[in-house]
Amino acid sequence: MDILLADWLGKPLWMWSGFLAIVFALLAFDLGLLNRGEREIGIARSLRLSAFYIGFSCIYGAAVWWAYGAGHLVTTDGTHAGVTFFTGFFIEKALSIDNVFVISLIFTFFAIPPRYQYRALVWGILAVIVLRGLMIGVGTALIQQYDWVLYIFGAFLIATGIKMLVVPEAEPDMSKNKLIVFLKKRMRVTDSLHGERFFVRLPDAVTGRTLLYATPLFLALVVINLADLVFAVDSVPAIFAITTDPFIVFTANIMAILGLRALYFALAAMVHRFEYLKTALALVLVFIGGKTFWNQIFGKVDPAISLGITLALILGGVVFSLWKTRASVVRPID
Repeated sequence: MDILLADWLGKPLWMWSGFLAIVFALLAFDLGLLNRGEREIGIARSLRLSAFYIGFSCIYGAAVWWAYGAGHLVTTDGTHAGVTFFTGFFIEKALSIDNVFVISLIFTFFAIPPRYQYRALVWGILAVIVLRGLMIGVGTALIQQYDWVLYIFGAFLIATGIKMLVVPEAEPDMSKNKLIVFLKKRMRVTDSLHGERFFVRLPDAVTGRTLLYATPLFLALVVINLADLVFAVDSVPAIFAITTDPFIVFTANIMAILGLRALYFALAAMVHRFEYLKTALALVLVFIGGKTFWNQIFGKVDPAISLGITLALILGGVVFSLWKTRASVVRPID
C-alpha cells in the first residue's frame, strides 16, 4: 500500500488513481447503462445528462475547494485550488463548446446517424484522457525546469485570441483532410456502417478470405480524437496560465470534457446560435495570456478576479449570442 502514498507530480498516487477510477466509473455507467443499445440521444435527454455531469463536476470542485481550503492538501504553486479548478473548468467547457461545430462536420462527412454518435464520443474520451495526460505531464516538466515557458504559453494565448478576433473562420473541407486520406489508403474500410461496430470481418471479394475492415465510425472516432488534440493546444496552456498544479489542470480539463459528450447533441442542434461566443473566448484567451505576463512580472492576480472576469466574458458571449440570434428560433404556427 505504500505505493499509493508515493508522490507523483506533487500529489500522492492514490489521488490520481482515485480520480481516474471516478472517471472510468462514470464512463461505464454512461455507456453501459444510460445509453445501452442504439437509442438516439434527443435534445431533452442530452440536457439532462449534461446537467448531471455539470452538477457532479461542481460537487467535485466543491470537494477540492474544501480539501485544499481546510489545509488537508496544498497546491504546488500556492494558488487557491477551488477557484482555479472552477476557472479552468469553465474555460475548458467554453472552448469545447466552440469546437462542437467541427465534431458535427466530422459526423456529417462520414454520414454517422445520431444513434451511433454517442458511442464514438464516449469511447473517444479514453483517448482524450491519455493525450491530455501526456500533454499536461510534458507541460509540467517544462515549467518545472524552465520558468520562461509560461511566457511562451502567455504569448501563444494572446496570439491565438487576436487571431480569433481578426481572422475569419473558414469551414474545413473534410474531403481534403490528410488524416482521412492517409487512413483510407492504409486501411481496409467498409463503404457503409455496421451498427455501432468499429471493426468487422468480411470476406474479400477476390480471395474469399475473411479480412478485418474498419468502419466509417472508426474513422470518425480517429479524426475526432485528432481534433481533440488540436483543441488541447489552446485549452491546456490556458489552464497552465491559471495554475501550474498538474492535478488541478488535469482534473478540471477532464471534468469539462466528460460533460461535453452529453451536451453535444443539444449544442449541435443550436450551435448556430452561439455566433458571438468565439469573440468572448478570444477575449478570455487574451486576458489569461496577459495575466500570465502580469503574474510573472508584478505578482499574482487574485484568482477570484480571474474567475469573475472569465465567467463574465463567457456568460456575456452566450447571452449576447442567444439574444442576437433569437429571430432564428423557429416558432410554432398558431
